[in-house]
Amino acid sequence: MTDRARVLGGVAPETLKAAAFDLSPEPALVVDRDGGLVAVNEAAEALFGHGLSLLARGRFRAALPPGSVLVALLDRAISEGALVREHGVEVNLFGQPPFEADGAAAPLGDGSVLLTLHVKGVLGVDRGADAAGLRSVVGLGKMLAHEIKNPLAGIRGAAQLLKTGASAVDQPLAQLIVDETDRIRRLVDRMEAFSDEVPTPREPVNIHQVLDRVRALVANGVADGLALKESYDPSLPPVWGDEDHLIQIFLNLTKNAAEAAHMRGDDRGQISIHTAWRPGVRVRGANGKAASGAPIEVKVIDNGPGVPPTLRDHLFQPFVTTKANGTGLGLALVTKLVTAHGGLIDFESEPGRTVFRVRLPVAPETAGDA
Repeated sequence: MTDRARVLGGVAPETLKAAAFDLSPEPALVVDRDGGLVAVNEAAEALFGHGLSLLARGRFRAALPPGSVLVALLDRAISEGALVREHGVEVNLFGQPPFEADGAAAPLGDGSVLLTLHVKGVLGVDRGADAAGLRSVVGLGKMLAHEIKNPLAGIRGAAQLLKTGASAVDQPLAQLIVDETDRIRRLVDRMEAFSDEVPTPREPVNIHQVLDRVRALVANGVADGLALKESYDPSLPPVWGDEDHLIQIFLNLTKNAAEAAHMRGDDRGQISIHTAWRPGVRVRGANGKAASGAPIEVKVIDNGPGVPPTLRDHLFQPFVTTKANGTGLGLALVTKLVTAHGGLIDFESEPGRTVFRVRLPVAPETAGDA
């Protein structure tokens, strides 16, 4: 054993290399000899707003435009067998708006290349959503806020009247209408939380109470006739977030899952919701803030037909939808809310199984192990 290995507690060099790659503050990607993306570190996931399962779809080289400087950089690294650098590279990847970075490429000896990006300026964590499209959505929401509040007041009043004459069985449903109209009213009142300038108000939130509320809402609506299953880790600490926004995130995801499961048409549709503790996931903060942990994982799974391959790279952008009458705003706003919480959202899909995965931070008093 070398002196260095002794100092580091006898950890294998391969393990140290993997840790250095993953914990590097610079976004790093590994491209194999066939041009496929085989590894990304946490900084790259945070930069592009997606995990490896989404970023790796298709061939990395094939996704780059003809004459791309990044392709030339990879080829030079292989041909010269040494580290090569290029300054002021325009990076246009994974359907995101282009940005400028300094690139470095190093051959790894097996035909693959390590590509590292030093990003010019400060990038926020919400690059996974189309900023211009979301700004227009925010403006539209503010304009409609007054018009939304008026019918909400009527719905709430009608629900309260129904509750007074409802049977014991129906009273919880009437109360659910009251609670939901109150929640929508609060969301409208805080419509500015969708903008970049106003931070999301946060407090400790029990994620399982949020998910139970979502389950109750969809069970009496869009998920009627589907099997609803959950697998919760009861030891999870509170999430650091806004309860109304968290309900909105998982309500949208679960509604999408229900609609997909119904498309089977064989009465075997199913939705599963899982929670778990996943330490080691860190999200780069906006405006120069340090990276923070996001170890609480929530997965919404359906057994529908899957997301069409043509939409997978752009699914979180505004106005992209698989529905004939859809607006394409639901997942864009979900992404905005998740990133405002300092979290990450990703998905993987194949026929018969689609998984949306959200990772969220813990409340500060319980964040020591994150």
